[in-house]
Amino acid sequence: MNIGKYQLKTVLSGYIGLDGGAMFGIIPKVLWSNSNPADEMNRVTLATRNLLLIGEKRKILIDNGMGTKWDKKSKSIYRIDETINLEDSLREKGLSFTDITDVILTHLHFDHTGGSTKLENGKLIPAFPNAIYHVQKKNFEWAKNPSDRDRGSYIKDNFEPLASEGVLNLIEGEKRFDENIEFLVINGHTFGQQMIKISDSSNTVLYCGDLLPFVSQIRLPYIMAYDLQPLVTLEEKKKYLKTAADEEWNLFFGHDPEFAIAKVRHFEKGIILDKTFKDFE
Repeated sequence: MNIGKYQLKTVLSGYIGLDGGAMFGIIPKVLWSNSNPADEMNRVTLATRNLLLIGEKRKILIDNGMGTKWDKKSKSIYRIDETINLEDSLREKGLSFTDITDVILTHLHFDHTGGSTKLENGKLIPAFPNAIYHVQKKNFEWAKNPSDRDRGSYIKDNFEPLASEGVLNLIEGEKRFDENIEFLVINGHTFGQQMIKISDSSNTVLYCGDLLPFVSQIRLPYIMAYDLQPLVTLEEKKKYLKTAADEEWNLFFGHDPEFAIAKVRHFEKGIILDKTFKDFE
């Protein structure tokens, strides 16, 4: 798909497993397991799917998955699939880490920014050497001093080196990146998450981040137990799903194991799933 000056491509950086109960909150397993079956340890499969925007002057990556800095125990806990990685996926698109000019981070949870840094000669450095990284200042400040409840989701090795190396651009509020890219701030899942809206006069793609991890979570009550403010998430879902149905947006899903894109539509009982797509092509 082309939007404005950008060509959009999906980039898969891996698969992981997280507890199904945590992913679906108050929804009983007998319901969510129909769409998201769990393994013997109650883990459901999440993709770490990222979005690549290729322009004449910029090559932009939105989020970057889990990265490769995990020890054996963590790989087992999160069921990290090492057969798929971001480096290989970018190579399939004819690119390398050095080609990326900008990394836009929805938020600093480890499954969205684990690939931001790498260990080289015993030192943590930015994994994309020619890129500026963009994240909301509010989320960066929270990530530095999270609550006891969500401390495990923020790993400072993934983002503190970006600040110390001077490659972290802190955004304050909803702003336009350029004529085709806009940052939309939401606060239900964590404070200062930003969704990325890519649009022109013909098409819109919304990179949903963790407002909508799975296509199945288009249903309003399907909200993660990870969310710090679930009632805020509920209102954010109502707002953006209505707009997506009204304006026929393409919703991009970073964690759905099967579908990358979906459209929604109005129905007599609310907003429902209309169409799903595995990729743009």
